[in-house]
Amino acid sequence: MLEIVNSFANDIIGFTTSAILLILYHVFLRYQIRNNPAYTVQSVNIIARTAWVENIMRNGKDILAVQTLRNSTMAATFLASTSVLLIMGVLSLSGQGDKLHSTWHILNLVGSKHPELWVTKVLLMLLDLLVAFFSFAMSIRIYNHVGYLINVPLEMNHKSISPHHVAVHLNHAGHYYSVGMRAYYLLVPLVFWLFGPHLMLLSTLLLLLMLYRLDRAPKLNYFNE
Repeated sequence: MLEIVNSFANDIIGFTTSAILLILYHVFLRYQIRNNPAYTVQSVNIIARTAWVENIMRNGKDILAVQTLRNSTMAATFLASTSVLLIMGVLSLSGQGDKLHSTWHILNLVGSKHPELWVTKVLLMLLDLLVAFFSFAMSIRIYNHVGYLINVPLEMNHKSISPHHVAVHLNHAGHYYSVGMRAYYLLVPLVFWLFGPHLMLLSTLLLLLMLYRLDRAPKLNYFNE
């Protein structure tokens, strides 16, 4: 047992380090959002969606609401369909591990080459894609619900169909969409792990740099004329 653990040591260290880095990054984002609610693009989108629902329901812009929700639903549908195709590809890859063993491990300088570890890596990729699929599917489901809720006239005075209530639903859909995209991003280190834990660590660092640029809301620059 100890011999097996030692043979997987570099991969365990690489995976654990990558996971800790990603967790620390998201803890950092949470901390920043508490101090500044407009720190990330996601938090700004929550504010924008809430204001958008208020405007749509109070001014009766039904056509604009339908078009916007349709675009969001189409985007989530495309990404959910893509995740299904990727799941099929990963399942096909899992059955060809013995054929790819000699070629895929050319760059694996410090990691283990045991078939059991290969299966574990593929299963983690599959789990990540399943999270992406269900997140996008939930996003589509809630977008459809919002399409009915947002067109209910305020004059009917439904207590459970207020702009605030509808905005909460819409933000839940946006949250699931963000989770699905995050699962896509996390797939990058998992793919590079197939070639070795050192490449997984490198790709994780590059991913964090990219995520910081994507998550950070643009700063406003004010110029005195």
